[in-house]
Amino acid sequence: MILRSPQWLTRPPIGETSRAGGFRPEFLDFQRGIRVGKLDEHERITRIIKRALEARYRQPFVTEKWGRGAYWRWIGWLPLANRAAKPLSSHISFGCAKFFIYLDTEEKLFQCGMQVERGYIRPPAGNRACRLQPDWDWHRLIAGLKPRSRLDRELRRLLREGFRVFGGGWESGAADYGAEDFPGVTALRRVLESAPKSQWAGFQVYYPMTEADVRSATGEDLIESILAVFDETAPAMNCVMQISLERALGHEWGCGPGSA
Repeated sequence: MILRSPQWLTRPPIGETSRAGGFRPEFLDFQRGIRVGKLDEHERITRIIKRALEARYRQPFVTEKWGRGAYWRWIGWLPLANRAAKPLSSHISFGCAKFFIYLDTEEKLFQCGMQVERGYIRPPAGNRACRLQPDWDWHRLIAGLKPRSRLDRELRRLLREGFRVFGGGWESGAADYGAEDFPGVTALRRVLESAPKSQWAGFQVYYPMTEADVRSATGEDLIESILAVFDETAPAMNCVMQISLERALGHEWGCGPGSA
C-alpha cells in the first residue's frame, strides 16, 4: 500500500472488494487539483468512491465538490439519509458531516477524512442560505467536544494513528493539530467557537499524504487507502450525525446519534 503506515491503512477491505476502475495516481495533480473531467466513468474518483461507499453502507450518498473545469480541489460524500433527517436543511448539504478528499496545491498535501461545516453566523449579503441553522451537525460536534466523551476518545485514537485535526475559520484563525500538540477537546472547542462569525468555518479530521506517497502508489492503492481512512473516521462522524453508518456486514461502532 501507500505508506509505511499504521496497520489499519494496509489491511484488506472488509466484506466487499473496492473497484478502483481506471483511476491512476497522476489524476491527483499537485499543481492543478483532482482530475475529474475528460475521463471515462470508470476512471472518475467521484464515481468509484460513491459506488464503494454505497456498497459498504447499503444506502445512497450525495457527492459534493469545490472546483471548476476538469480539476477540483475538494470532493465530499455524505449520507443522503442524514441530510433528509434535517427538518430545516434537508435541501442543502452544508449542515451535514461528510467524508472528504482535498488536494492542497500550496502545501502539496493530499488529505482525506471527515468534515463538519459551520457556515456563516453573520452571512455576507446574498449568502443567507449559508447561515448556520439549528439542525446542522455542527451543534452536535460542539456538544460532543467534552473531556472523556466518546468523541474525545475517537479523536485521540485517530491522532495516535497519524491523523490531524483542523478547525476554525477557513480564512483566518484556524488551528491544525497533530498528536504531539493537540491541546484537548476543551481548547479545541474554544477555537471552533471563536471562529469569526462573518467567515465560513469548519472542522476536519484528516490523514495527510505527500506527493511522494501518492507517486509511489498505484491507483488501487490510493482508492483502498482513502476507503480505509473513511472507515477509521466513520465512528467520529457517527458521533455528530442524526443517523448512524453501519457496515453492510452488521458491524457497529461505539458512537450513535446523540451519543456525545
